[in-house]
Amino acid sequence: MATLSLCMIVKNEEKVISRCLESVKDAVDEIIIADTGSNDKTKEIALKYTPFVYDFEWTDDFSAARNFSFSKATKDYIMWLDADDVVTPENLKKLIALKKDLGSADCVMLKYNTSFDENGNPTFSYYRERLFRRTSPHQWKGRVHEAIERCGNTVYGDAEINHKSIKTEYGTRNLDIYEKQLALGEEMTPRDTFYYGRELFYHKKYDRAIKVLTEFLDDGRGWKENNIEACKVLSLCYSSLNMQQKAANALLSSFIYDIPRADICCRLGIILMNMNLHDKAIFWFELAMKLPKDEKSGAFIDLDSYGYTPCINLCVCYDRIGDYKTAEQYNLKAGEYRPDSAAYLHNLNYFRQIKTNKKRFKTAIDS
Repeated sequence: MATLSLCMIVKNEEKVISRCLESVKDAVDEIIIADTGSNDKTKEIALKYTPFVYDFEWTDDFSAARNFSFSKATKDYIMWLDADDVVTPENLKKLIALKKDLGSADCVMLKYNTSFDENGNPTFSYYRERLFRRTSPHQWKGRVHEAIERCGNTVYGDAEINHKSIKTEYGTRNLDIYEKQLALGEEMTPRDTFYYGRELFYHKKYDRAIKVLTEFLDDGRGWKENNIEACKVLSLCYSSLNMQQKAANALLSSFIYDIPRADICCRLGIILMNMNLHDKAIFWFELAMKLPKDEKSGAFIDLDSYGYTPCINLCVCYDRIGDYKTAEQYNLKAGEYRPDSAAYLHNLNYFRQIKTNKKRFKTAIDS
């Protein structure tokens, strides 16, 4: 069985670090913590799990911190987690089993679940490089949204990592780092440019985000998945500026990079709904339900877009055009995907009320 070093970078994570380490400790043979300046009890808690807690001076560079933590590893493979990540008991067993069957793998991709429904089921996920053979060439690159530059022989594992953030505010740290990078005259890679544009969107700097993301796409050097994501973010920028035609065109331009994705179709449907073009919206929602998921392409997968989201919106569309029977059928279908969804439960009551009113109306006429 291969041995595994868990390497983490942390700062002021006293509320979640114990949850993370407790969830994964039985699968790893060594835990290494690089603390980048905590002033709470993070290090004190970490020392309960490992003696290998190091101070690392923060330099506005996540890659530098991750590379430092990796340099302290001594086991066969290195795994990284963030402090607000969690490994469920089921996935802990899969991770332990994976250690027995790594073969010649240099890099192992594991699914990363980052959003969840009301019952804790993943609704948004993607694969990330998660385990690395310690002796294989690899290096983190990028001040923010860092990634491994070289992976070698890459395989996919079935264990999953859940990102369970408790943060309620999205700070300016990442945007500030990109602005600093630009001010210093450092080269921005296509990946940097994409994430910089996305940070601008998060902070409602829509005009600047549009400029940066358009330049990113025009450059032509971006990774396919980032190109598609840039089209989605561009569309959201235009929608926020109430420019619905441009929002739709931005989504349509994603078809240059790949066949339609379900989330793109759903977004197009929502734009058309907002324009009161419900018959046209129906086309895109119905198409979304027919499309296959390509989870191992590296794509960001909005799982609801392949079932729940188109169904709940088709319910609305058919209701708006007066086809209540079909609308109710789609609501029931949405309930098969998410039976505790507030929208589904609200619609159940809505359709019950319609039937009750019809019975009352018929009774009144008959009498």
